[in-house]
Amino acid sequence: MPLSEFNLIDLFFRGLAPGRADVALGVGDDCALLQVPERRQLAVTIDTLVEGVHFEADADPVSVGHKSLAVNLSDLAAMGAEPAWVTLALTLPRPDEAWLAGFAQGFGALAADHGVALVGGDTTRGPLSITVQAHGFVEPGRALRRSGARPGDLVYVTGTLGDAGLALLVRQGFYTAPEHLSFLHQRLDRPVPRVEAGRMLQGLASAGIDLSDGLSSDLGHVLAASGCGATLHLSELPLSAAVREYVGDTGDWSPSLSAGDDYELCVTVPADRQGEAEALATEFDCGLTWIGIIEKAPGLRCVMPDGTIADATGGYDHFAGSQ
Repeated sequence: MPLSEFNLIDLFFRGLAPGRADVALGVGDDCALLQVPERRQLAVTIDTLVEGVHFEADADPVSVGHKSLAVNLSDLAAMGAEPAWVTLALTLPRPDEAWLAGFAQGFGALAADHGVALVGGDTTRGPLSITVQAHGFVEPGRALRRSGARPGDLVYVTGTLGDAGLALLVRQGFYTAPEHLSFLHQRLDRPVPRVEAGRMLQGLASAGIDLSDGLSSDLGHVLAASGCGATLHLSELPLSAAVREYVGDTGDWSPSLSAGDDYELCVTVPADRQGEAEALATEFDCGLTWIGIIEKAPGLRCVMPDGTIADATGGYDHFAGSQ
């Protein structure tokens, strides 16, 4: 017998709600009832993943479930927020039990890792798309905003850059990297939201953003909001062995500069707090690497390894060329 909407929720999603004292009423009613802790602000973000745009029709549902939550947790991390609750709107062409079980597994495992409760949502019929809204807490005045960068601040990133972009090039047949396939696929399909790093950078970083659309594009948002420019040093970009080999083979820096889906953090830090930032970096599993400096002159410039200077290229835009 085919699953009904309510059977689907009961079977796969009602249990994805670890006990939290701030959830008075979760999945199963018209609204969730939630209690924001005293002296905390509520940080809210929402993202949609669409089949054929963000993942292919034959994508592993466990990875799709993981990524649909990870991209939202990454937004919370970018502001230094502590994740708390999520809602899920799931549009399905049909209730495929095997797909739903895999999706719930990937979603639920990452939710459990971060103590996140699924507190509500919606299911409907249509082309496969997944919308997640995430909620977190941040101390008033301590959120990492895009508008806080100032000339003289240092630019840092977590992790390594360009892995997801290179994975996509490999999948599309533009490059081969057989010895790095597992690593690259993991980086594209199951990004790690840098929640702990974001929390620890509160009070130290002056601005922050997560790298969903590419370093040049996302850092560009910080520069626009802050009324500044920046210069990056490509020789300082943290690269995995796979991306370093690609750059060596092709001379192409675009995966690390303009490709999306890395979900690392990019933050700016006042120069007089450099020592604190680099001491703190030793506590991050993902590391923290200096890559450039914020400047008064507008624009984003890149110092190439040979010392020449070039303007940075843009990142991913869903609507570029659509008109």
